[in-house]
Amino acid sequence: MLTITHIFYLIGALLVGTAVLDARDRRWSVAGFWAILAVPFLVGDQIRDAAKAGTRWPAQAMGLGVLALALLASLHRGRPVDDGDPVAREASAARLGNRLFVPALMIPALTGALVLDAKYVHSIATRWIDPGSNTLIALGLASVVALVAALWTTRARPIHGLTEGRRLIDTMGWPLVLPMMLATLGGVFAATHVGDAIAKLVAMVISTDSRLACLLAYGLGMVVFTTIMGNAFAAFPVMTAGIGLPLLVKGHGADPAALGALGMLTGYCGTLLTPMAANFNIVPAILLELRDEYGVIRAQWPTAVILMSVNLVLMDLLVFR
Repeated sequence: MLTITHIFYLIGALLVGTAVLDARDRRWSVAGFWAILAVPFLVGDQIRDAAKAGTRWPAQAMGLGVLALALLASLHRGRPVDDGDPVAREASAARLGNRLFVPALMIPALTGALVLDAKYVHSIATRWIDPGSNTLIALGLASVVALVAALWTTRARPIHGLTEGRRLIDTMGWPLVLPMMLATLGGVFAATHVGDAIAKLVAMVISTDSRLACLLAYGLGMVVFTTIMGNAFAAFPVMTAGIGLPLLVKGHGADPAALGALGMLTGYCGTLLTPMAANFNIVPAILLELRDEYGVIRAQWPTAVILMSVNLVLMDLLVFR
């Protein structure tokens, strides 16, 4: 059976290949960064099992690895990766035209098809996928299929998948790890009962008997906490444990599925507003060579405000039915 571990192996192999190419170009700090990051993807199960067995060194090694990543990210002052002859790249893009979008569009299309197949059809295409992680596995498989399609469309050699992937990864740099770091931080907050502290603070400020007040505290709290942390994955466990479950689900009978879905979407509005979400808001400005590094945020903040308002109304209409 195909499990999420196999997808992690693919990610780890890509990071190792990136590290090797960077080391070959004497980009030592960058190579070290990706090599360290590859370790938990390749031996994460062993680290987890050792930690569960009571061995202390895995957690300590992971902590040292995080510190090493921060140090290497601060040391990197190297040159950008050469993206080849710009004239040749533009000529190739003009020749291929809109066909270049096909591999990119295949990723969401195939992911959705595999997820729906696993849930409703149960065909042979998804019977060998671990149902516990079928969405992430489907995304990984769709990415591999899209890579093959991209190589076939451009008539490029397979090694170009690694070299171009390395170029993109190096261009994005350390912000690439932010979603993982912040999602882990959200788990740490939940394990240390930060949500309980937030619940006490909210109870001191608002009337917990008011359904609307609790709903606004939850929705706006998701936006504010996401803006501070840069990722809704970090905000969700804290705000849901502190406000969503005790005050809305248990206190006012809210539907947890609808509340969680709309709450997460509301939190994403905060992602649109903050430079802390560097991989979404700062890296695109760098890739697009915008003069204003905050240009992405300036362009999307009206959308964030409108979407947040709509979500709050939908939450009031849907989660208590």
